[in-house]
Parts: sequence; structure tokens; C-alpha cells
Amino acid sequence: MRKSDKSKHNISIAFIKRSTIKPYDDFKWTKFYESNSDFPYSGLNLNLTENEMIICSTIIDSENYSILTSQKLITNENGIESSGNLVNAKDKGYGDFKGYKDDSFTLGLLELENGTELKYFIETGKASMIMINGMRTLIRMEK
Repeated sequence: MRKSDKSKHNISIAFIKRSTIKPYDDFKWTKFYESNSDFPYSGLNLNLTENEMIICSTIIDSENYSILTSQKLITNENGIESSGNLVNAKDKGYGDFKGYKDDSFTLGLLELENGTELKYFIETGKASMIMINGMRTLIRMEK
């Protein structure tokens, strides 16, 4: 049985909260959202469907960000946007965390059902658990 967007959102947020060290609002670029109205970046054109909900994001600036919704992953890297549905997606890695104290972010990688690879931004340190666990949870539900 297919889960609703609201159900996928609630399950993902609950898992993120269980696996992320508090305080959650202490991270520079990464946040999760209890509702779409909590998403503060109105200048980004997300083209969400009627029931689609924003789960979490890593927003470095207007040219570099990743947003995970209940239906897809949207990444804008150096002003070039790409997105993909997570049904049957495979996690291909979480980037380079060696020496992360020198780098504020890394890039994770997904393989979509059609074989296309899609990168996503992950803030290093404790904040990494938000995007990683949001992604893991949603991929598990979409199999």
C-alpha cells in the first residue's frame, strides 16, 4: 500500500528527530520542516504538487542547495537544477567526511530508477544526520 505524502513526511521527521543531536536549529544550512509553511525560502521555485511536503533541506545559497520532499529530491549545484523521484532509488554514498572539519559540506549521491545519478548537498558535522536520515527513510518507504 502506498503511503500518503503526509505519512511519508511524518515518518521521516520522526526518524530525523530520533537520530539527530539537539539543538536542531543550531546548524548553519540544514533544517527540517514540520510543515511547508515553515520553509522560509519563498524565492525558490519548487513546483510542488498539491499534497507534496518539504521534509528537509541544505541551502548554502540560491545557486547551491538540496531540498528533499515527500516525492522527490531537488538539487541546484552552481545554478544548474536537477531533480528526481525517489521510487526505487539507491543510495550510492554520503560524500567525503574525512577531514570534514576543513569542509562545511560534502555531496551525497543517489542512483535513480532510470540509472541517472543525482547529487545532493550534506552539511558536515552533526547536521549531516538530517539529510542522510531523511534520504534513507524516504528511499526505504519508496521501495
